[in-house]
Amino acid sequence: MFRDLPDPRFVSHLTRATYAIILAGGRGSRLEDLTDWRAKPAVPFGGKFRLIDFPLSNCVNSGVRRIGVATQYKAHSLIRHLQRGWSFLDGRIRESIDILPAQQQVKEYWYRGTADAVFQNLDILRTDGCKYVLVLSGDHVYKMDYGRMLADHAARRADMSAACVEVPVAEAHAFGVMQIDSENRVTGFLEKPKDPPSMPGRAGWCLGSMGVYVFNAEFLFEQLIRDGDDPKSNHDFGKDIIPHVISRYHVHAHHFDESCIGAPGSTPYWRDVGTLDAFWEANLELTKITPELDLYDPDWPIWTYQEQLPPAKFVFDEDHRRGGAYASMVSGGCIISGATVRRSVLFSNVRVESHAVIEDSVVLPDVEVAPSAVLRRTIIDRHCRIPEGLVVGLNPEEDRKRFLVTERGVTLVTPEMLGQRVHQMR
Repeated sequence: MFRDLPDPRFVSHLTRATYAIILAGGRGSRLEDLTDWRAKPAVPFGGKFRLIDFPLSNCVNSGVRRIGVATQYKAHSLIRHLQRGWSFLDGRIRESIDILPAQQQVKEYWYRGTADAVFQNLDILRTDGCKYVLVLSGDHVYKMDYGRMLADHAARRADMSAACVEVPVAEAHAFGVMQIDSENRVTGFLEKPKDPPSMPGRAGWCLGSMGVYVFNAEFLFEQLIRDGDDPKSNHDFGKDIIPHVISRYHVHAHHFDESCIGAPGSTPYWRDVGTLDAFWEANLELTKITPELDLYDPDWPIWTYQEQLPPAKFVFDEDHRRGGAYASMVSGGCIISGATVRRSVLFSNVRVESHAVIEDSVVLPDVEVAPSAVLRRTIIDRHCRIPEGLVVGLNPEEDRKRFLVTERGVTLVTPEMLGQRVHQMR
């Protein structure tokens, strides 16, 4: 899985000298109504997690244990999750989770872009005394050893390193694309290009930026101050910082397959679940016999806040009423009462009543599905109360009158669409 493994003592020295800042302030508007009441990094994923648990777990498992989370849009549920699930880090041994809401510390404006979110927290980074700064997105799903990327960065004596994943040229329009030379030095950067050139020796493939960056701390401070003084800048890493430094400094492309965590020989797993279709598909992938993302690996666990709940329960075993789930993931606190669940992910505290049918669906926590309801190819938001006999997913034209139907025919249902008022946190 890894090539030329560095000395673990060298890696631990690097990770102890690193401060990670996770950019978690965005709404994620492509997720439509799913982010009306929560920031995108707080969106539930995989039955019991939230998206932000993946970069946080990568940090902790890698040995990077001083972490700042920059929040802005509707952050209360995200902050509460961090407080409840991530308070185990111990400040006495220089471990911490710092919650960094937009505070107008520099001037009277909120975070104006990804680079500005870091710039407005320069005092915290300087006080920490870190040698390296690891900048991460808070809304991607993947397992990565950041220590290996830090070792690669240090060995190359780079000013900045960007983690990259190989993507087909036909799909590159959704990425920032890195152009590299034979030594993996970045020579160009194209933001969501229509027809990018292939990478050297890999016709039809190019390198997409993962939104994972390593900077030498002093170098980052200089670039953020320069960018902050530029009135024409968007104050964004992809649009401003990276294009500026590529031609002037040493920017290295780190290949994800050198630091990804997965079975030997497997395809590196990285997902941007930024659309409803991508979110639905990535969740349902987990119900396969051998999914690409292994959530059962004890050597690289995904940590989260987990409420103490009873085991999932399946009741009734009669010919006309049998509770069962097949090719599915069912979380704690769920009760499947004389209902049928197939190829679906049920989050915590979902109740499904007699003769209801759920297929190919993602059902978020605290949902109640009344008797004889039918849900097919759906995403059901938290706290929904599905009425008795409601049928969703069989007639797209009818569904569009009340719900949101995606290009791939996945139907999103929220409490508001059902005319239900919800006061609980999402």
